Amino acid sequence: MALKFLKHKWQRVTLISFGVFLLLLFGLAFFVDRYWSPILSAKVKSAVLSSTDSLYNVDFSAAELHVLEGRIIIYNINLKVDTAVYARRQKQHLAPNNLTELHVKRLVLSHIHPFKLYFKHILDIDRITLTEPEVNMSYRLNQTKDTINADNRTAWQKISKSLKYIHVSDIFLNDVMFKYTDYSGRKLAVSELKEMNMHANDLLIDSVTQKDSSRLLYCKDIVTELNNYKGNSPNGLYTYSVKKVKLSTLTSQLNMEGLTLEPINAHGFFNRTLMDRYTMHLDSVQLNNFDFLLYHKYRDLAASSLIISNGSLDLFTNPNRPPSKKNKIKSFPSMAIHDLHTDLKIDTVKIRRINVSYTEHNKKSNNDGTIQFNNTHGTILNLTSNKAALQKNNISTTQLTTYFMDKGRLDLLLTFNLTDKALSYTYKGTLGVMSLQAVNPAVVPLAMVKITSGTLKSFKFDFKANSRVSKGKVTLLYNDLKVNILKADTANAVLKNKLIVSLFANLFILKHDNPDKEGLIPRTFNVNYVRPINSPFFKTIWQSFLTGLKPSVGYGEKTEKAATERMAQGDLNKTNRQLKKEMRIKRRAERKLKRELKKQQNEAEKAAENKKQLTATTVSS
Repeated sequence: MALKFLKHKWQRVTLISFGVFLLLLFGLAFFVDRYWSPILSAKVKSAVLSSTDSLYNVDFSAAELHVLEGRIIIYNINLKVDTAVYARRQKQHLAPNNLTELHVKRLVLSHIHPFKLYFKHILDIDRITLTEPEVNMSYRLNQTKDTINADNRTAWQKISKSLKYIHVSDIFLNDVMFKYTDYSGRKLAVSELKEMNMHANDLLIDSVTQKDSSRLLYCKDIVTELNNYKGNSPNGLYTYSVKKVKLSTLTSQLNMEGLTLEPINAHGFFNRTLMDRYTMHLDSVQLNNFDFLLYHKYRDLAASSLIISNGSLDLFTNPNRPPSKKNKIKSFPSMAIHDLHTDLKIDTVKIRRINVSYTEHNKKSNNDGTIQFNNTHGTILNLTSNKAALQKNNISTTQLTTYFMDKGRLDLLLTFNLTDKALSYTYKGTLGVMSLQAVNPAVVPLAMVKITSGTLKSFKFDFKANSRVSKGKVTLLYNDLKVNILKADTANAVLKNKLIVSLFANLFILKHDNPDKEGLIPRTFNVNYVRPINSPFFKTIWQSFLTGLKPSVGYGEKTEKAATERMAQGDLNKTNRQLKKEMRIKRRAERKLKRELKKQQNEAEKAAENKKQLTATTVSS
């Protein structure tokens, strides 16, 4: 068959020509593979030096160029910072905030076009794959804004002498070992990440894209995924974890799933610190139009919206914390935003289906009381510390809807003046119909009062306040309010009903209805509450409420004073009665003892007389 195929001259000429072509092609490939590694090395090193203005240098142990496969393999790549250049830039106040060092054992560039690189000075690659790269990044706050230096050329302008343009279709970094060191805080912060993957597509550095703001690092999109990240707080009191983090620079969206903050057990926590104890879990956190490059450079956080969905936040106040006389003004939201020491600008925060609880331990009752706000959802507008944004609008508005103790619907509107030195704010809202017995999990252990009956029809409040004083109006409408006053039974570790005091409170103090009768005008109370400097924000709001709630149920200052005196007098009368009773019992016991002694004496005398008579009879006999 083969002999028949080669019997014609043109067939033999064709076969020989094809063989010579293959021989030349393989020879050329061998020549390129052997001699082009130094050329490639020089090109890469030159490009890195020119594009980074000599701040970084790159080195590798070997490179293989497979012409027929269109592939380059580079081994043991090391991207390092030239410390001398960095020190010089620091003195000139031109040093960047972020430094990166990279080590890769094996880098594969697929479908590369070597002849374009050598003859046309075009670096065109279909795919770059880095397997198990080690990335070390450090952050120092050298600059707070972009610095105009002598060399403000773009990356393309810096490489244009050696390359016309650079294009890479896809870049993959698999199983990245990432270490991040932050020197900007008071303490050195080190984070290490594993199970991280990155994918960048359409990297293009040319005359058109050199100033394209829609690209990050000249890539059309960079997608970073981090899975199953866990860590511990520096003080060892908390562990935190996140199931998945994904960042896309094309959509400018950061997504987190399964974000959890867990404290150590309560006993160990409160023995080690005087801080309050927090527990948090969020199913989803989404940051939209996130300016990653701004955050990467300067730690400034800018986004159009933050969406928090499905989760819980629990706060347990520290029972070991002694009373403090320090000013708690930093607990006010306006002050807390500025104390973040970062340029923050989030246009809208959306909260969806979040359960919030507050727990406090009462030493008198030796029990924990919990206040719950369930299924909380709402919106926060203009959450910012950015100076330019505050000049346009200095008011932040929060609108929330939640279910108090999982029963009554609470609609709440708050506003905060973010530039007022007095930290002025307003809050108003309405709490809807609910059974008042639903608040017993809080008032029984914390106030040692049990509500035995009562229905809330509505609770309306409207306040204007600042860091010094809260002024407002409170209207509480309810029916059939009755309570039991409790006392601690230390022997049995329970709370017992103070029967007489409870009866006294229900008969003489409490107003069981508001309005007192149908058709009458409801009682409304104005509040003027002066904040003690050691009162934090949420306690200030609660005390403002309480100032209006007490007189609403008939327990105002005058009534409270009179009741206290009357109950004190009642306790005194009770004590006197008890003493008189004890004296009567004592006197009865003394009289009984005297009678017993007299009886015993009579019996002894009678026995002696009988014995004397018996003796006389015996003698006479």
